[in-house]
Amino acid sequence: MKVVAALSGGVDSAVAAARAVEAGHDVTGIHLALARSPQSHRTGARGCCTLEDARDARRVADVLGIPFYVWDLSERFAEDVIDDFVEEYAAGRTPNPCLRCNERIKFTAVLDRSLALGFDAIATGHYARIVEGPHGRELHRAVDPAKDQSYVLGVLDRDQLAGAMFPLGGTRKSEVREEAARRGLLVADKPDSHDICFVPEGDTGAWLRDRIGAAPGDIVDAESGETLGHHDGAFAFTVGQRRGLGIGTPTPEGARRYVVGVDTGSSTVLVGPPVLLEVDTVVGDRPRWCGPALDVPLEGQVQLRAHGDPVDAVVEVTTHGPGTAGEPGAAAEPGTTQVVAHLRERVRGVAPGQAMVVYDGTRVVGSVTITRSTRA
Repeated sequence: MKVVAALSGGVDSAVAAARAVEAGHDVTGIHLALARSPQSHRTGARGCCTLEDARDARRVADVLGIPFYVWDLSERFAEDVIDDFVEEYAAGRTPNPCLRCNERIKFTAVLDRSLALGFDAIATGHYARIVEGPHGRELHRAVDPAKDQSYVLGVLDRDQLAGAMFPLGGTRKSEVREEAARRGLLVADKPDSHDICFVPEGDTGAWLRDRIGAAPGDIVDAESGETLGHHDGAFAFTVGQRRGLGIGTPTPEGARRYVVGVDTGSSTVLVGPPVLLEVDTVVGDRPRWCGPALDVPLEGQVQLRAHGDPVDAVVEVTTHGPGTAGEPGAAAEPGTTQVVAHLRERVRGVAPGQAMVVYDGTRVVGSVTITRSTRA
């Protein structure tokens, strides 16, 4: 097959490309230029898409003996990922930009361009597996649970999976670094990138204030209604947050306070004890199915954040209009398709805007954007 290997400049994508070459594919390396004004160097695990990363990607291609190109997708990335990120936070939601990047950039813009140029698939360094199932290709968790990235790939649909290759899905990270060293790839010991790539300093609140502007408001106790402090913008807070509240006082019972609600309309941040974060029903919309759509209740699991533990749940799909207060469909517009997960145990810190990825065993069924959560 003719394969595009997406080379980020890190060790995972380098070994994935090397394995594609070794498997006999006709491989071309590409590096995605996603930053309009890239930094020269990356600081440890902060950020990516720097000039240093581009040079490292080129060196990998040279060692592997494959053609190498840089594709400038900075405008598309700014519109589809960065602007979406800002808009979601401005509305009081907590998005995951890695899912948007996978959905709209790597497996839409890049895949479309690759197919138009005559390539058959994209190989990336994601830790996930593709398995041939009874209804076509299926997305499954990686063998290494500590590195599994199926959560951020849960937005891929059947057509996108058809053009994807994940050569590292059956390998542990330690083995990947050892293999990179054996192959003479200089990125073998390069640190992984963990932070949001377009917020290289790691201060998301300050980054958002520069783009949204200050919107002062109150920090209010959710139980008593007492004003406990003030802030420069409700958009800088997310449900479940404990640090950075600046109020310094626990509840009357001595419990720490957490963000339990964000209202950007009134610029109010609600805080309270951790018990107020506990939910057992999670509702989402905008489903993205990795295969056949879920049409009957599923006794499976859901994952609510990238590094969160899976939670046993009964998951069902409903299509209806507004319900009464407290019902799972209360926030829905007529005809809206919603996915409702009834959790077997309560979880904390579920924020609107996060993704809920549904699993049947190791298989990814699909994902939704969380709209609300409740507690019986």
